Amino acid sequence: MPKISTRAEEMPASPIRKLVPLAEDAQKRGNKVYFLNIGQPDIPTPSEYYDAIRKANLEVLAYSHSAGNESLRKKIAEYYTRLGLSVNTDEVLVTTGASEALLFIFMTCLNPGDEIIVPQPFYANYNSFALTAGVKVVPITTHIENDFDLPEIESFEALITPNTKAILICNPGNPTGILYSRKSLEKLRDIVIKHDLYLIADEVYREFVYDGHKHHSVFSLSGLEDRAIVVDSISKRFSACGARIGCVITHNKTVMGAILKYAQARLSPPTMGQIGAEAVYDLPQTFYDKIIAEYSERRIFMLGELKKIEGVLCPEVNGAFYAMVKLPVDDAEKFCRWMLESFSYKGATVMMAPANGFYADPSLGIDEVRIAYVLKKEALAAAIECLSEGLKAYPGKKDTHTQQKAVSL
Repeated sequence: MPKISTRAEEMPASPIRKLVPLAEDAQKRGNKVYFLNIGQPDIPTPSEYYDAIRKANLEVLAYSHSAGNESLRKKIAEYYTRLGLSVNTDEVLVTTGASEALLFIFMTCLNPGDEIIVPQPFYANYNSFALTAGVKVVPITTHIENDFDLPEIESFEALITPNTKAILICNPGNPTGILYSRKSLEKLRDIVIKHDLYLIADEVYREFVYDGHKHHSVFSLSGLEDRAIVVDSISKRFSACGARIGCVITHNKTVMGAILKYAQARLSPPTMGQIGAEAVYDLPQTFYDKIIAEYSERRIFMLGELKKIEGVLCPEVNGAFYAMVKLPVDDAEKFCRWMLESFSYKGATVMMAPANGFYADPSLGIDEVRIAYVLKKEALAAAIECLSEGLKAYPGKKDTHTQQKAVSL
């Protein structure tokens, strides 16, 4: 039988989804599974999204422009203008989710063998996109004990080689839930200018910031006009993950022109998804305020409940809807599997994402999990109670008397 490609063999399994078969088996055994593994919001998609599609009444479901419908690109540009960021329609290209946006950027800005520096832990699919594009991810480690703060400039510069072409960040962070300060972003700005690099910013969680913090886009930093590239999406902001509508935004006309050639090769982004997306970009600020208040309440509740569990360490999270949590276990993946295969409490169990899959170095994050607090408060309470009971019963639990740390609120 012919062999599959080396690239396919090296493609990592998703740490977010690879335990799905175990969750399905648990459900077949009659257990309720609380899904804390994936950033799938349970907040209803705005009715305006569906209304726009119903009203479309298309006789033919045709291709759109390869860069996306001009009317949608205009709406996206207007959204950025409301944020105080100067973006015009020609600087926006619509993609099939943020995933395609990142892949197009990698293939446009980096040659095979080039390097991109990424703070770890990072969104696991960055590895997959890099592998597809032949790009080498060079991780720079951040630590849970330090609230995943960015290292100093010297640590970045120690990793820069002649092959380094870009730095990639996610702000607010997936999987960390950490929001980078303007000061931290200015450090990165100085590095990319000094070393002639691109700064790629995944900003899909831009609205989800708490405790009076403010999100600072890389577009707000002077000196990055031809270096900054932003990835965005309607998936989380409008609870429309299945629409598969994302975008690339950059002021760099050469980069945008090259990305358009990849967009033409794949023909067009989803037509129906674009129609719905155009409608939700018109939603008022009150829509965002309500969603942010809901996630903020869940975040405060989750952190308070985790603080009660002996041996659990969770940093302050002030963005997105994720938290990286250190557990008092020998191996978080074994624990996650055990929870699904061997444990239930009140007829339920919990699915989480083992954190080692969010690190380039699989020896890191061994005792950490990513939790997505995307469930309603009642379900979140039941899930954390189940997690607490699971930790008590798990045979590979660590001695935690010196491991406990208060969760900052």
